[in-house]
Amino acid sequence: MDANRFQGEILPMKNKLYRFAYSLLNDSEESMDAVQEVFIKLWNIRNKMETVSSPEAFAMTVTRNYCLDRIKARRTVSLEQTKSIMYTEADEVGPERRIEIRDAAGHIRMLMEELPEQQKAVLHLRDIEGYEFEEIEKMLDMTVNSIRVNLSRARKKLRELYLKRVDNGSEKDKIYTG
Repeated sequence: MDANRFQGEILPMKNKLYRFAYSLLNDSEESMDAVQEVFIKLWNIRNKMETVSSPEAFAMTVTRNYCLDRIKARRTVSLEQTKSIMYTEADEVGPERRIEIRDAAGHIRMLMEELPEQQKAVLHLRDIEGYEFEEIEKMLDMTVNSIRVNLSRARKKLRELYLKRVDNGSEKDKIYTG
C-alpha cells in the first residue's frame, strides 16, 4: 500500500476510530493518542494490508486491541460514550423535551459503566456506529451468534438499570412531595 492509497483509505477513518477509542477509553486526549498510535501501526504494516479484505474492519480491530491494552494498563473501566437516545431535529421538539432527552442520554451513559467491556464494545459498534453483524464479527473476532447474545444482554441490562433508576427517582419524589 503506497502513501496515496493509505491517505485515501486509512486516514479518512480517523473520526470513526476516535469515536470507537473514546467509547472504550472515555478520555479525549488518550483517544486521540490511541488513533495516532493505530495509524503508526497501520503505516508500519501497510505492505501486509494488501491481503486484508476489509481495511476498515482491520483498523477497528487494531484500535480495539490498543484500547483494551491501555485499559488493562491503567486497570480501570471506561465509560461508554453514546449519541442522543432519539434522533430528532431540533425544530421538532421543544426545549423541555430536549432537556429530557439530554438527561436520559446522560443516565444511559452512566449506566453503561456497569456493562462488561465486550457488551459495551458490541453495543457501541452496533447501535451507535451502525455496523452490521458481519462487520462486528471481523472487528471483534466473535461469532455473529455471540454478538447477538452480547447485544441482547447489554440492552436488557441497560433497560433494567434505567427502569430501576427511574422507579427509584419517582419513589423519592413521592416521599418528598407526599
